Amino acid sequence: MADRRHTAPAAERAGLPRLGLGCAPFGNMFRVRSDEEVERALEAAWAAGVRHFDTAPHYGLGLSERRLGRFLATKPRSEFTLSTKVGRLLREDPRWDGRSTDPEGFVVPARYRRTWGFGPDDIRAGLEDSLGRLGTDRVDVLYLHDPERSDDAQAVPRGMAALAGLREEGLVTSIGAGSMDPGTLVATVETGLADVVMVANRYTLLDNSAVPDLDSACARHGTVMVAAAVFHSGLLARSPREDATFDYHQVPADVLARARRIEAVCLAHGVELPAAALRYPLLDAHVTAVVVGADSPEQVHENVARVGARIPDTLWDDLDEQRLVPRRGRP
Repeated sequence: MADRRHTAPAAERAGLPRLGLGCAPFGNMFRVRSDEEVERALEAAWAAGVRHFDTAPHYGLGLSERRLGRFLATKPRSEFTLSTKVGRLLREDPRWDGRSTDPEGFVVPARYRRTWGFGPDDIRAGLEDSLGRLGTDRVDVLYLHDPERSDDAQAVPRGMAALAGLREEGLVTSIGAGSMDPGTLVATVETGLADVVMVANRYTLLDNSAVPDLDSACARHGTVMVAAAVFHSGLLARSPREDATFDYHQVPADVLARARRIEAVCLAHGVELPAAALRYPLLDAHVTAVVVGADSPEQVHENVARVGARIPDTLWDDLDEQRLVPRRGRP
């Protein structure tokens, strides 16, 4: 593999603002959202200073990219950071019956099907398709998306080599992978080619199984992390409830009990649980940003306030001492 140690540091190259807006909800994840709802949330994010936007073809079979692209077309390209993903190609499905919706959790017509592809031609085609939907000529960060879910055992090395070629051509600035699987993320970093990896659901108050192996790999290779889905698809976004979702499913009883114990410690320190959830990964020197979704201007404003909230250092000490959440990162 090519050695990129002579290049600018990954954090400098990625240039990722600390708070990013995750745009999976704008692909009608779990429920339909109108164009007007999406526009209001995006406008609120922009007005609040959010300049980091993350999407993917997977989100609503391209709907998220199209909606985000329409919005960002009204903004100066130099003023925001845009990331999307490759690995899933969208192709028209000749078997679509004209009525059925996407079976993967997005309430959109199933007129397209997803096909896996991590070779150089597929990666390039995926980027070109995304650029068309986004209405732009470049993205700042390009991630392999869930390569471990494909049937390609060489998806990570093949995909990263293809991404490195696009980076050398100047078509993207930073490259990496986004996944819920810690082993996949470590393997991505160990190629020596990744600038940044997106850790989904695995660097949170309830599950930090991505560390310390990923921390060690990032330290060796100069790679940075983005923590995504820090609310675990809803459980930690408010006071934990029995009807909440955890990793996109009904929350198990033992996980709910632990979340409530964590919340009790947070409240004893005058901190709301979602603020602690959002800030926890940022304790780690290797985590450069967190990405969270929002459905409304109100949720956008809450998350912006949370990322800047004052949190006493003793909260992290107490969570660690009670063996609820291990203290990571900076002392």
